[in-house]
Amino acid sequence: MDLMTEVHIEAAKIQNEIINFLGLKNDELVFEYATHEGKAKLDLITINPRHSQSFLFRSEVGHDKVDALKKMLDYVHNYRDKEGSYTVQWMVKGLGELETSYFRAKNIYDALDKLYYGRDMNTITVFSVVLNPIA
Repeated sequence: MDLMTEVHIEAAKIQNEIINFLGLKNDELVFEYATHEGKAKLDLITINPRHSQSFLFRSEVGHDKVDALKKMLDYVHNYRDKEGSYTVQWMVKGLGELETSYFRAKNIYDALDKLYYGRDMNTITVFSVVLNPIA
């Protein structure tokens, strides 16, 4: 096997580990890769099956794709212990249905960044952001 094939196989294994650990289906998670300042940037995006909206779960930067995936896997294993849980109530302008989403984030701004990821801020009205009590 050549090196490129090995990299793809390792990347696929780590992606499957992340999907399985989070308990999501393949169509509920998107691994989006880009190059950022000569490094591999991975945006992990969740897609809510109920309202078909996508949100940023987490961004990681690594030396290459596999390194970024390993960092993401480490985050997935530990994020519940390191970040607060936020409940955000919001509505897509013009649709009139109040939605509730949950985010793990460092602070309120980080939670809102995850909500607004990849969309024009003027398309969503946020009604409340609440830090959930620690159980």
